[in-house]
Amino acid sequence: MKIYTKTGDKGQTSLIGGTRVPKHHIRIEAYGTVDELNSWMGMLRDTIADQDVVSLLLEIQDRLFTIGSSLASDPEKSKMKIPDLREEDITALEQAIDKMNETLPPMRNFVLPGGHPTVSHCHVARCVCRRAERCTIALSEESPVNELVIKYLNRLSDYLFVLSRKLTMDLGAEEKPWKPRM
Repeated sequence: MKIYTKTGDKGQTSLIGGTRVPKHHIRIEAYGTVDELNSWMGMLRDTIADQDVVSLLLEIQDRLFTIGSSLASDPEKSKMKIPDLREEDITALEQAIDKMNETLPPMRNFVLPGGHPTVSHCHVARCVCRRAERCTIALSEESPVNELVIKYLNRLSDYLFVLSRKLTMDLGAEEKPWKPRM
């Protein structure tokens, strides 16, 4: 199989189901941003030593491929069976958040991203996740989107924020509070 098909040379691409759309279509933007997020998750995973976290990040990357498949499908024409997202995928994120929060000091301020390269990668992934969520919500205003996709992306950004705080603590980095200039 050749990686290049030349079918996109004029700015169009095919969805699962065969529908051709411009490469700037909101559906392409949504699943492209999920793909970008997945790449950032891989970058983050490559910097983490805790194998429990690595295992969950691998699972999250799998779910992001599931979400990408869902977003890349024409909801009216695709007959292809794609993997499904489940409520328990969201529950797994919530349980991980709750477990990390048990060991973290309470938040009293917004925190500035940074302090360690691993923490910074986590914050970048969180921001890309929020953009993927915004793109997916915009898509949902014009075309059906599985509600679990939006819920998962929302919870994933929460997970990444709490993970950034946990990594800050585990790596002995300093959590810098935002002190607004007044």
